[in-house]
Amino acid sequence: MQINKLPNQKNHCASTLMFLASSFSLHGRACPAVGHSFTTGILGCLKALSTAAVSGGNQGRTSNDDYFATIHHISNIVRRDIYMERTLNKMCISNIVNSELVYRVLRSCCRSGIESFRFFNWARTHHPNYDPTTLEFEELLKTLARTSHWETMWKVAHQMKVQNLHISPSVVSFIIEHYGKHGLINQAVELFNRLKNFNCPQTTEIYNSLLFALCEVKNFQGAYALIRRMLRKGAVPDKKTYAILVNGWCSAGKMREAQEFLEEMSRKGYNPPVRGRDLLIDGLLNAGYVESAKGLVRKMTKEGFVPDVATFNSLAEAICKSGEIDFCVDLFRDVCRLGLCPDVETYKIMITSASKVGRIDDAFQFLHRSIEDGIRPFPSLYAPILKALCRKGLFDDALSFFSDMKLKGHPPNRPVYTMLIKMCARGGRFVEAANYLVEMTELNLLPMSRNFDMVCDGLKNCGKHDLAKRMEQLEISLQGV
Repeated sequence: MQINKLPNQKNHCASTLMFLASSFSLHGRACPAVGHSFTTGILGCLKALSTAAVSGGNQGRTSNDDYFATIHHISNIVRRDIYMERTLNKMCISNIVNSELVYRVLRSCCRSGIESFRFFNWARTHHPNYDPTTLEFEELLKTLARTSHWETMWKVAHQMKVQNLHISPSVVSFIIEHYGKHGLINQAVELFNRLKNFNCPQTTEIYNSLLFALCEVKNFQGAYALIRRMLRKGAVPDKKTYAILVNGWCSAGKMREAQEFLEEMSRKGYNPPVRGRDLLIDGLLNAGYVESAKGLVRKMTKEGFVPDVATFNSLAEAICKSGEIDFCVDLFRDVCRLGLCPDVETYKIMITSASKVGRIDDAFQFLHRSIEDGIRPFPSLYAPILKALCRKGLFDDALSFFSDMKLKGHPPNRPVYTMLIKMCARGGRFVEAANYLVEMTELNLLPMSRNFDMVCDGLKNCGKHDLAKRMEQLEISLQGV
């Protein structure tokens, strides 16, 4: 970041530091007291910013750490300080207030609507050199919509119009969707109809947002009318268009209407980017109708059709969460025979689910099949099998498998080592656990203190005092004591 040197910079820096030295005590009621170390850290960060402005000639460069620490401090003031404007004025930060800083603070305060609006007005009125861009205006609009400050949001939108700044379709879509989430469908329709006043085109994205709002309030007749208008105006439906309406109908238990809609759109030549049955399955899963989704998949497989891999992954995950692992394993084999090409996410779901219920042979089959498909095993694929083997007390098999994966798969990460050390300790294999602690340190993976404590206590209890002492020395060396 570049900071311009200002006149009377020394006085400016001195006043900034004097204010910060007392800011936490002056505003303790609004800003909770923090420790001396944090106060010192903030002082150092702003001192670095000020020093850069003084010593860097016309332009000085500050470190990212100092810059983002300052943004964090300002954001805390915006969120928590009752007398925000007075506190910000005393900080004397005019030399660093620019579009980037304002945008970052607004993003950081995205859950504080009126406070963000006050900060934005303070930045505009107290810093004549600051000229807000569309980016800050739109971020503030989203924050105000998110926090349901609709009247203030429209004031900001009017300010944008006065300054001849256009609102992007993505922000309009965001606002319409939040109107729908709060049941304010009339306001959503009004905004949709007034888009010409903001020089914003009615894109497919905006049609989708209004469609979502209509489905949120269960106004399916209006949603269907909007689809017909969308086609008349020449807007092309995308996958989200179909998914929103199908999800809405399925959540209301209107599966027949969803099927009829997909068939009608197909007759008109507007085939969805994914197959209609996949959309129906996703809709049923999103609405919580797992049994209906299972029945539809059974019907598809009997007719020789296969869901796409993303739909199958969603279905498999939902079925496994309900505990029906046997059904999921059988379904996986059926769809693979019909031509489904599993991806990494598919194998991750199947291996994890089979391992959790102790079906280790099935988990190994899934892993070997993934290797045959050209996937190099990574920790989240082989860790569930390791854990399942240890739970069954098959430590020799688990340790041999782990050694094999270190050679053929991606290197194990910290969670895998932590899990394996814990499982070895529970099974009384403290020497192996100690060896894995050493391996972790060799790979620059810092073990947790409780792992050292668990292993050292176990080694002492089984008479391995020398090895326990070496583990304690290793822990001390890692801590730099």
